[in-house]
Amino acid sequence: MTTTTTTTTTPMAVATPVMVAGNPGYVTTTSAVPVVSTTVVTQAPPALQPEVVLAQPSSQHVWLAGYWTWRNDRYEWMAGHWELPPRSNSVWVVPRWEQQGNAYKFYEGYWN
Repeated sequence: MTTTTTTTTTPMAVATPVMVAGNPGYVTTTSAVPVVSTTVVTQAPPALQPEVVLAQPSSQHVWLAGYWTWRNDRYEWMAGHWELPPRSNSVWVVPRWEQQGNAYKFYEGYWN
């Protein structure tokens, strides 16, 4: 049994009314909706693979460890990598598998 539900992130332009020097106008910004993805499988995920952490590109980069994901009806390893957080106070919430009865549910990682 495999059940997959995915909602992708779509950047959306948002027009906000503003007043500049007495003239009405709009400022357009782009906002992204968080990714929501649920995968449930009956096969337990493999053990995490050992990884070599490469040199940190800058003091702002955060290491995102590798993890197993489910693709094409099998587990696939997603290698760890360095990434710049979207904001200076962002915290990475790691992707994870949780056992629920005889199944395993996957929760995507995301910046919080």
